[in-house]
Amino acid sequence: MSETLNTQGPPPLQLDAQGDVLTGSVADVIEWFLNYDPRVAVIRHPHVERVFQWKQEETLKSGEEVYQFRNAEDRLAIGIVQALSANTSESELHGWLSQLLNVLDDAAKTNEEVAEAYQLDTSAEASAVEEAAKLPTATERRIYLTCCWLEALCTAEIRVLGWIYQELYGHAYAP
Repeated sequence: MSETLNTQGPPPLQLDAQGDVLTGSVADVIEWFLNYDPRVAVIRHPHVERVFQWKQEETLKSGEEVYQFRNAEDRLAIGIVQALSANTSESELHGWLSQLLNVLDDAAKTNEEVAEAYQLDTSAEASAVEEAAKLPTATERRIYLTCCWLEALCTAEIRVLGWIYQELYGHAYAP
């Protein structure tokens, strides 16, 4: 397949005989979005990866037992596959996307307020981890960096799952 054809849109989803989405085709869709959609590809950005690694370390320090992912990209992919397996009807997937949008909205508002209050650089060139060092308390740093991670993760997950929703149910997701 030529590069031009690849950039025209994600590959089609493939379903098994029962109508369930084949995981391999979901992986192909995720890979397409990572390669061609900048809002999903941000998961591969070194600054986002650094925030993700910080988040995993903080989770370990707090004593929470969670799966340790190799990188942010793996976390995104597993999250999408899990969301699809847990939300098998249109109403369930709609509800999940709505929850993600709410989390994204809260994270974005929190980051905006913190960045404005402490004059943090939120440009793509700035490291959120380095900028968070300017915050006066560990709690503020944890909140800010957690929201940075949630913003990146939810944006990417919503983009991919929104497209999958449209493919599965024949119309765009609408909040």
